[in-house]
Amino acid sequence: MVSRRSLLAGGALALAGLRGAAAQAVPNSAGTRPPRLQAPRLACDSHHHIYDARFPASPHWRGGRPDGATVADYRLLMAKLGIRRHVVVQPSTYGSDNRCLLDALGQFGQEARGIVVIEDEVELASLREMDQLGVRGVRVNFLSAQSWGETTVDRLQRTAARIAPLGWHAQILMSGEQIARHEAVLAALPVPVVIDHLGRIPQPAGLDHPGARALLRLLAAGNTWIKLSEPYADTLQGAPDYADTSLLARAYLEAAPHRALWGSDWPHPTEKIKPDDAVLFDLLASWAPDAALRERILVDNPAALFGFA
Repeated sequence: MVSRRSLLAGGALALAGLRGAAAQAVPNSAGTRPPRLQAPRLACDSHHHIYDARFPASPHWRGGRPDGATVADYRLLMAKLGIRRHVVVQPSTYGSDNRCLLDALGQFGQEARGIVVIEDEVELASLREMDQLGVRGVRVNFLSAQSWGETTVDRLQRTAARIAPLGWHAQILMSGEQIARHEAVLAALPVPVVIDHLGRIPQPAGLDHPGARALLRLLAAGNTWIKLSEPYADTLQGAPDYADTSLLARAYLEAAPHRALWGSDWPHPTEKIKPDDAVLFDLLASWAPDAALRERILVDNPAALFGFA
């Protein structure tokens, strides 16, 4: 049976498709007003999560699970922002049990792609089945607790080798210090590399940090992509301008405009006080004042990386 929330969300999304973003209350998102920035017609949110109480958290996870983060809830955010495409990223909450994510892809259909977490022992046939459902990459997280324990460079290299035949990419969450330390490893991976959340560069060092300098070199080399997401994670100057972390976003865009992606990181699982997603979306106007560049970030780049038709 379709829930009332699903019907409302679907209706709101249909209206959003007709007239752009709409005022909308969204769980795990502050404020109700739509962004001032109008999203292009096929704009993509390249990083968000889905949580659903039907699927149990991994036994390794002790951090709980946010409420109000189902497929129906995310559709409300799509209506608020005017988003038409999006990428569901496996959270550490579920470990390598991707059932919640794959279920979400089934509900979303062709508008969505997925990034999973895998065990070393996963069979290529299983990966091919995920590919048919819209999975396009594997997340390798060096910062959060994982079901196998500590993530190592060896594991990253094994994962990259496993997914290379599929044409997938490795989406990597590292600290700025880890990026600097493992720059050579990242440069040598046999798959495209996508770095999460502005590289998690600490402030106030910012662009002077060794991790930022390493990331700019990786972007210049041509095999690395950057997610312009979570400007709140390392900021010292805060909303609404996030002036310190915004300097990173602008530098990355100058280095690699064809390999930059925007992501909401909704439902903002690291944040007790949820940010306003309209404010986060509006940051693009200051990061990329040119409309053609914003079109590239929101439409062309994700279409190329995630295989949207």
